[in-house]
Amino acid sequence: MSAPDSAETVPELQPDPVLFQEVAGRNGRRIGVATLNSPQTLNGLSLAMSRLLDDRLQDWADDERIAAVVLHGAGDKAFCAGGDLHALYHSMLDSPPADAWANVHARSFFETEYRLDYQIHRYAKPVLCWGNGIVMGGGVGLMLGASHRLVTETTRFAMPEVTIGLYPDVAGTWMLSRLPRGIGEFLAFTGAQLGASDCLHYGLADRVCAADGFDALIDALAAVDWSGAAAQHAAQVDTVLDALSLDTPEPGPLQRHSTEIRRACGRSDLLQIAAAIAAWKRHADPWLARAAATFLAGSPGSARLSHTLLGRARCQSLADTFRMEYVASLHCCAEPDFREGIRALLIDKDKSPRWRPATLEQATTDWVRRFLAQPWPAGQAHPLADLRG
Repeated sequence: MSAPDSAETVPELQPDPVLFQEVAGRNGRRIGVATLNSPQTLNGLSLAMSRLLDDRLQDWADDERIAAVVLHGAGDKAFCAGGDLHALYHSMLDSPPADAWANVHARSFFETEYRLDYQIHRYAKPVLCWGNGIVMGGGVGLMLGASHRLVTETTRFAMPEVTIGLYPDVAGTWMLSRLPRGIGEFLAFTGAQLGASDCLHYGLADRVCAADGFDALIDALAAVDWSGAAAQHAAQVDTVLDALSLDTPEPGPLQRHSTEIRRACGRSDLLQIAAAIAAWKRHADPWLARAAATFLAGSPGSARLSHTLLGRARCQSLADTFRMEYVASLHCCAEPDFREGIRALLIDKDKSPRWRPATLEQATTDWVRRFLAQPWPAGQAHPLADLRG
């Protein structure tokens, strides 16, 4: 074997996509800390990340030494800005069009992500989610089920899927459908961003903490006397947060415009809602004007799909909603808009998507039914059939 060329480039080692740490606490207990470690992509949730998180959370659930779990994002810009759209885009290019079951990566991605989110919802130990900075899409899915959802002065919380031809998944339809009627529809159709005050007011977060307070949180959890039974640990976390929480901020724009939004969006007819939102394009409040502009530039098919799924999720269990969303998400990967939305926003970056259907009038109730049809072979069980409750 010849000696290596001295000029040969050594491949750069890739950082671990999720960092796991067990912080020593009192009485032999430990705090499990999981940090999404891709700040250059705003901690976008990849399939590898979801698998690592799901496995470690299962291990920590079975470990009696672990008293509580903390979810965190590397860097100071985002907890998690969404899913790994680049990988989904390439999987769509490599799969036959219009065949929702053919995209193997999408099948694995959504099943793994939804199982992870569901596990957090049903976790038997306290899960604290540090929702600092951007919390969008897949980040909302991780945060939604946590027992203690923490936001800060920098939080930007949104479900902006209408801009990429998707819809608010990760149980987003379940969450939004349980907000006051009209509020969830508005957030789904416009992708409007919320700060800490609005998140707290509408039950999307539990506490407001200082953006620079993460280390103080971990130190405080480590100092807790965890000698009590596991059932008491959530109350002990509450006591920690009582000392770290900030006063409730001034009302945010969603609170200030709630009456106007509910009157406009708390209707059954999507075309009437669309006309009301469009009328805000030149609203005096830039927040409402921006929401209208986002809606008007977004995918009409996404708006119709979101409207349909929110209506169904309102009467469904969490598990049934994840099953419904899994089917819809696979169809989104086979239909043109999701691929086109990612292309326009992230690949070519021309921000000029060509939506199909091009108008809400074309995105009819008959058209949307295709997103509800199970795409797998007849006789096969739903991949998420084992979720309960």
